[in-house]
Amino acid sequence: MKMRHGLILGVLLILAGAGFARGQNAPVQPMTDKEVIQELKKQGADQLKKDLSARGTAFDMTPELEKKLRKANASDDVVKAVTDAGPKARAAAKAAALGAGAAELSPDESKDFTALRNELDPDKAISLAEDYAKKYPTSTVLSYVYSFEAGANQQKSGTVDPAEQPKYVAKTVELCQKSLELKKDNLMSLIMAVGVMPQPQYLNQHEADKEKQLSDVQDYAEEALKLIDQLPKQGTETDADFAKRKAEYASGVHAGLGMIDLDRSQLGLQGPDKDELAKAEKEYNTAVTTAEHPDPRDYYRLGEAYNLDGKTEEAIAAFTKAGDLAQGSAIKQYADKQIEALKAKKAGK
Repeated sequence: MKMRHGLILGVLLILAGAGFARGQNAPVQPMTDKEVIQELKKQGADQLKKDLSARGTAFDMTPELEKKLRKANASDDVVKAVTDAGPKARAAAKAAALGAGAAELSPDESKDFTALRNELDPDKAISLAEDYAKKYPTSTVLSYVYSFEAGANQQKSGTVDPAEQPKYVAKTVELCQKSLELKKDNLMSLIMAVGVMPQPQYLNQHEADKEKQLSDVQDYAEEALKLIDQLPKQGTETDADFAKRKAEYASGVHAGLGMIDLDRSQLGLQGPDKDELAKAEKEYNTAVTTAEHPDPRDYYRLGEAYNLDGKTEEAIAAFTKAGDLAQGSAIKQYADKQIEALKAKKAGK
């Protein structure tokens, strides 16, 4: 089955996107409240949002100003854009990004980093990252460059022929580890490593030191959970949205911990280890209950844990949920086969 990469991409963009400086170009004057209202009336909301993003504002939102904006037919999105463009909100966003490792960049570095950050094609992203590392070997954001390159390799692993997957999976882990050597609290790389290292596509390449690999990734997972707990709020993010965002990140880490326990449950020679299976079930249940949109693969792995633990009804329920969430995909087909086999076993066929 393919490994998750959608969540990882989201983490990369959120943690790395907002706060990397654009270099020392000519200063741009922030917009005044009069300019904002005038532009909204004359040029419309879309143009205003673009200018707010580029220039920011010289003021912070007040109830009085919101009333003026509403009179000018400002939508909720426009009011939020104006609020986020204020000095306090921008300072909070920069502080959050600096906490994630952002740094001042020269104009050339910033241009090249932005191109990498915004590149969606994995092959092009890999090329841009390799070029960046050669061009700026002492860059203060090189750890994040390796993160983006790792993410591109992970994305590739989900699109190539299964025979080629191990190559891209191994490269993903290698780049995550290079990234963490430069910055051990790089949350992007920690989450990515936790998502990849316990999977069969990687562990099958490390039969001789499987337990060491699992121990290393468990350390990464524990560190990631600590960092997620310490994340700052972004700009005007509400408490509810902030909690939801942290829970989404943590869900992936708990799924990784569940996979570690599931792997360990099968390392012994005396059959599945019940204690490890119990831990896997707990971690996967945490993963699927804390995410707003649970990953069907987590339900599938939960079904595997229940099945190995002899909990047939629970396994059928988990596989059913995996199939319901993964309509039209290979996971649906795998889940249906598991359900069919378990029901046949239950019926004594």
